[in-house]
Amino acid sequence: MQLKKNTILGKAKKVTFILFIFKLLSLNAYSDSAKINEKYAELNILDKVSSKTSSVTIKIGKELIFQNLLINVLKCQNSKFDDDPEITAYMQVKDLKSTNNDKVYIFNGWTFASSPSIRPFDHPVYDIWLKKCYS
Repeated sequence: MQLKKNTILGKAKKVTFILFIFKLLSLNAYSDSAKINEKYAELNILDKVSSKTSSVTIKIGKELIFQNLLINVLKCQNSKFDDDPEITAYMQVKDLKSTNNDKVYIFNGWTFASSPSIRPFDHPVYDIWLKKCYS
């Protein structure tokens, strides 16, 4: 007795795979249109020792040296659909005076303007929080 291949099952797998890829691509396109990428980020930096607050503007993708911190904002977005838009930024901060080579960044992640306590920046001397993003 000779076994026959189940070609219908093979075709169904191909169609399911194509639909799955199409769904992923359409979700990715929708998520990109829901956010507006900006060119500049404005941050407030508090020096806890002197109690002075500084406002700095950083071009997205460019590094800024503030005192002994190296700050790099890689992405800054304003949500498009809310009446009160959420402002988020992906930020990396490096302490230039740190001698611990195992810990590259003292902060590496997303920060939120409306809730800075969700991902707090924890440094003994400085506090950094996102103020706004703009073009």
